[in-house]
Amino acid sequence: MRVTICDVGPRDGLQNEPETLPPATRAELVNRLAVANLPRIEAASFVRAEAVPQMAGAEDVVRAIERREGTEYSGLALNVKGYERLVASGLDRVNFTLAATDSFSRRNANQSVAEARAAAADVLERSELPVTITISVAFGCPFEGKVDPGVVAELAGGLPGAEVVLADTIGVATPRQVRQLVERTHAPGVHLHNTRNTGYANAVAAFEAGATLFDASCGGLGGCPYAPRATGNIATEDLVYLFAGDGVDTGIDLDALIATSEWLEGVLGRRLEGQVYRAGAWAG
Repeated sequence: MRVTICDVGPRDGLQNEPETLPPATRAELVNRLAVANLPRIEAASFVRAEAVPQMAGAEDVVRAIERREGTEYSGLALNVKGYERLVASGLDRVNFTLAATDSFSRRNANQSVAEARAAAADVLERSELPVTITISVAFGCPFEGKVDPGVVAELAGGLPGAEVVLADTIGVATPRQVRQLVERTHAPGVHLHNTRNTGYANAVAAFEAGATLFDASCGGLGGCPYAPRATGNIATEDLVYLFAGDGVDTGIDLDALIATSEWLEGVLGRRLEGQVYRAGAWAG
């Protein structure tokens, strides 16, 4: 069986770094990931620069990308204005985020859940590009606590035509919870954080429940500026290694992916959270 991995490092990974990398460097990260045969890369975020300065210059990033056949390039939007910027940039796919709680939605997108749902419906109706809707804080909210799975299922069921991704934004989910929510919503995708060291077990649970799309971030970079103590995503190379060992095809060049994380370690000047890029691949 084959799964699709979307590397969100250039967006979700870098948005939580203390320094802001120039657009050319962020585009180089996208290009290196494409050389590693990533089937999908989240290349940029179309948000206000004053809100998330690490994501400033999204259009400059997109212009500097060297498009590679076989890779789909997506971008993040939180509202209709961001969607319009994304479409004008020439990317291939829209990733629109919709929070499961009002508190997080207001912090992250300055709108209520009802307003965000209306914006998502507008995007789905207007878009000629494929649309992914990521439901953030689907398992737990830093401000409201545990999220009712029924609320998430109702949100997921009201998004006709969208590819739905369930996000464990603050890394609180456990495998049973992930398995049950994927089965209940039939969501094809998950976005998992390893904040409490359950991210990889959750990925296996999601796969066993039928998920075929997995967000991950090179080197395990990431977090959310609006979620206290929300540390990194699951590392792309760690997830590729896990799937390969279990006979699940990703189509990704693990050696090239490891080299990308090694390069990124040098760019950021610190050790990254991922394990495989430091331990190396093993063919035993």
